[in-house]
Amino acid sequence: MTKPPTINNTSTAAEVDPRKSALAHWVSQNTPVEQHPIELVSLGSDAGFRRYFRYQTPSQWLAVDAPPATEDSTQFIAIAHFMEQQGVRSPRITAADTTQGFLLIEDFGDRLFFRALTNQNADELYQQAMNSLLKLHRSRDDSALIPRYDRALLRRELELFSEWFAGKLLGHPLNASEQKLLNELFIQLEDKALAQPQTFVHRDYHSRNLMLLDDGALGVIDFQGALWGGVTYDLVSLLRDCYLRWPVAQVTIWALDYRQQAITAGIIPTVSEDDFLRWFDWLGLQRHIKVLGIFARLSLRDGKNGYLNDLPLVIRYTLEVADQYAELRPFADWFKHTLLPLAQQQAWYRDYQTAGSQTAGDE
Repeated sequence: MTKPPTINNTSTAAEVDPRKSALAHWVSQNTPVEQHPIELVSLGSDAGFRRYFRYQTPSQWLAVDAPPATEDSTQFIAIAHFMEQQGVRSPRITAADTTQGFLLIEDFGDRLFFRALTNQNADELYQQAMNSLLKLHRSRDDSALIPRYDRALLRRELELFSEWFAGKLLGHPLNASEQKLLNELFIQLEDKALAQPQTFVHRDYHSRNLMLLDDGALGVIDFQGALWGGVTYDLVSLLRDCYLRWPVAQVTIWALDYRQQAITAGIIPTVSEDDFLRWFDWLGLQRHIKVLGIFARLSLRDGKNGYLNDLPLVIRYTLEVADQYAELRPFADWFKHTLLPLAQQQAWYRDYQTAGSQTAGDE
């Protein structure tokens, strides 16, 4: 009789982390017997509730704990296959139990786009990232698979700012006039998002969700929330990254280069540079207002306090764009006079006007 495999679970007691224990058992059932014992080594979690564990086999795979109550593994698998069909590298999936929320996926390694970027290689790496984005933007709509980034969803995201950033993190519940100001702003942002060409939206296409693989390809992760929405959404996520910043002039060059490539590929109609940058700015503002709420919620609700350190850079992006357009200045003025003094009292705050300047080249 073959001896049952030994499972080396890094948890000191199964009852402390029953899902990890169950995942280790499931992995043992989906890994060749000769590769045991299995040791699961935590790689931490992401902004959601997924946890990742590495273990060694002839080729490396990641064991993923994606609790069904909060994570949709079926959608993850479907979007991974969809992206692969577009010629974009998403992790291969070797086994899945969507009922339990357990997956075995390809391990893309540790070379994050975020860590690999330098002033010397930035042009090359961002072109590689935009090439993958072009492939996704050329994909055909599949409404049965990809939900709409519609007005209702855009509004729910924007309201995270009101509830979690202004109300709960800064302790400033909105009065009636402030609610009116924000409602008028949100309508404008929603209108601009819906008016531009609609394409596949990864929804979190940035330097911490892109991997440089051993074969030179670019791997894309954390895509399960994909939607069908504004064409500039992922581009602004990439170029006005919430975790690092590039000089304004460089971002403009990259954005307009993408515009030309998208026109050539037939993804967007011939649009002026000014109109394209307006799409880029306004949808980016929607994203950054939302992110202020999301990062506050990640800290207050989920105990992920590290995201607070990234708030000053997001505030910088928010106010730079809002100050640039006459229609948006009432919001910028209100933010600077009402919310900014409250933010300055917080332990995480640092001068937003210089936030991110040292992460990827000075302004």
